[in-house]
Amino acid sequence: MALIREKDNKKLHVKSKLMGESLVGREFLSSLEYREQYRLLPQVNVLKIGGQSITDGGARSILPVIDEIIANKQKHKMIISTGGGTRSRHVYAIALELGMPTGIIAKLGQSISEQNALMLTTLLSPHGGVKVGHDDIPKLSAYITQGCIPVIHGMPPYGYWEHLPKEGRLPANRTDVGAYLLAEVIGAKQCIFVKDEDGLYTDNPKVNPKAELIPKIGAQELIEQDLDDLIIERVVLEMLLSAQSVTQIQIINGLKEGMITRALAGEHVGTIIYKDK
Repeated sequence: MALIREKDNKKLHVKSKLMGESLVGREFLSSLEYREQYRLLPQVNVLKIGGQSITDGGARSILPVIDEIIANKQKHKMIISTGGGTRSRHVYAIALELGMPTGIIAKLGQSISEQNALMLTTLLSPHGGVKVGHDDIPKLSAYITQGCIPVIHGMPPYGYWEHLPKEGRLPANRTDVGAYLLAEVIGAKQCIFVKDEDGLYTDNPKVNPKAELIPKIGAQELIEQDLDDLIIERVVLEMLLSAQSVTQIQIINGLKEGMITRALAGEHVGTIIYKDK
């Protein structure tokens, strides 16, 4: 960008359409021109391993998932993101009873997600598992080039500055959101959520046996359906509508052998939710 000097020859400014604007005007923002978003790691798959759905099941559920990740290491580049699970819900319950603000509750949830990241890193360590933090994003390429499997806790780093929810006090931006935002910021190949159900249903299949599987649906369409329960955090749907790189997510059952392998290979298993705005 060119530099321009004021008439008094005392000050230099960057010649830019952004100079002197408030950055909130609707007409101004719609007039801006953008280059296609740069994708840092377009060959990498982000796998979000559910906390309550996978990690909390212990060896019975975790070890087969770890084995399948290891089996795919040579063919697919992966970053593992971890959920919080039951222990997060326990600390949330205590925090709500004590009147904690949303930002404090978000920080508490982060610590649980990080515990799970440490456990999965330890299990993956003989095969290149390495625990990374949110500030290590610029190092991810180096780790992956060396054959490592980075593991990062899923809670987004809003922390004390967590966005206030529309209802209640629980942070709306939890580990599903963090995993998706990670995939979007690195321009990942895909973002796969490894849960304990076959995908998204019309209702919670654990309590409603008549709930029907939804194989594929648009994010806006799903928002408009306003289902009572979802297998994915609702904010992820809103994020998808503004996606630049990762315009769909996939939800699979990690308790079924081979589902991770098939999803990494690009097969339509489970549920795909896509940007339809």
